[in-house]
Amino acid sequence: MRLGLDVDIHKLEAKKLRKGKNKAEEDLNSLKTDYKKLCLSIRTAGLGKTAEQWQQIKSEGSRVRKVASPVS
Repeated sequence: MRLGLDVDIHKLEAKKLRKGKNKAEEDLNSLKTDYKKLCLSIRTAGLGKTAEQWQQIKSEGSRVRKVASPVS
């Protein structure tokens, strides 16, 4: 009788672990999907630049403004 209870306990524990593993895999897949969407949004918005790239854009913008403004 005691062995039967032990087997039942082990089955329940295994079932609980499988459910937890499946939940963790679903959460991981959801996070991966969210990360891919975020990366795409960043690329689309043009925000995925390094500090050096932003500095270069800033200096190009100021250079264009100097050329475009009339000098008195």
